Formats: sequence, C-alpha cells, structure tokens
Amino acid sequence: MKIYTKTGDKGQTALYGGTRVSKASARVDSYGNIDELNSFIGIAKSHIDDSEVLKQLKKIQFDLFTVGSEAATPVDKLMLANGKSRLPLVISEAEIEELEKWMDAFDEKLEPLQYFILPGGGKPATFLHAARTICRRAERSLVFLNESEEVRPELIKYLNRLSDYLFVLARYTSKLNNEPEEYWNPNER
Repeated sequence: MKIYTKTGDKGQTALYGGTRVSKASARVDSYGNIDELNSFIGIAKSHIDDSEVLKQLKKIQFDLFTVGSEAATPVDKLMLANGKSRLPLVISEAEIEELEKWMDAFDEKLEPLQYFILPGGGKPATFLHAARTICRRAERSLVFLNESEEVRPELIKYLNRLSDYLFVLARYTSKLNNEPEEYWNPNER
C-alpha cells in the first residue's frame, strides 16, 4: 500500500466515516493541531530521561490519538448503523482524572508559584512549554469547532487539563535537571 492516495490534491480530505471536507475546515484544523501537539510531545520526550515521566507521556500520546480520531469524526458518524461505536476508544473522565493525579504528585515536589514563569528552563522544560501552548491552540480549535458542530465536552476538558499538566511537568523537569525557573515579576523590570 502506498502512503500517497492523491485524493487530497484538490484541497479536500475524508473524515472518519467518509464525509469529504475542505482541508481548511474547523474540524481538520482541530485534529491537525492535536497531531502537531502529539509530535511536539515526542520532541520533548527525546530530551527526558525520567522513566516515569516517559511512561506518562507515552500514555498521553496514545490518548491524543484517541482525541484526534474523535475530532476527525462528525458526531453523526460516531455510531454505526448497527448501533455500535465507530471508534474503539473515546476519552473519558478516567483519562482526565489520571492527568490530575499525575499533576498533584508533581506539584507536591515543587515550590508554590508566586509569579508567572517565563517559558524556558532547559531543553525538556522549553519543549514542554511549547507543547503547552500548542495544546492551548488545539483546545481553542475544538472550542471553535464546537460552536458550529457538536464536540463531546470530554475532549475539550481533556485538552484543558493536559495543558495544565504540561505546565506542571515543565516545572518538574526543570527541578529534576537543576535548572532555575525565571519569573515574570513586574516589580523587577
């Protein structure tokens, strides 16, 4: 099987379920942002040595494929004619709670925040901060899509929580690597 199909040469693509849409559509933009986020988490992983963190990030990448597959599926195509789900997996509260549990564990090891943190702090933290901003864009694009087509709220909630997780993890990796955080303190201009 060849990787290229030539079916998108005129600016259209097929969603999961067969519907063809413009590659500039809100739905394609949303799952494209999720794909970019997943790739950027892969870049961050290549700079991290902690096995538990790597295990968590691998699980998150798996979950992002789940989020992306649902984002690529119009709500009216989620169920097959026989009543079964088209998708083998969907994001649930369990994945959201898992992110919260991981964040709480990292937070216990960090100093409380007193100021905003400037993105940076070594390669792992810098890439995680960039992933956090991509995650926020992916979240915004799903919210935008939801204004015209229904999106399950768990998808938006998952990305919202994931961006928080990536922020906390960036701080945690800075601490692990003895890299100081830089603060945005308006009083110290």
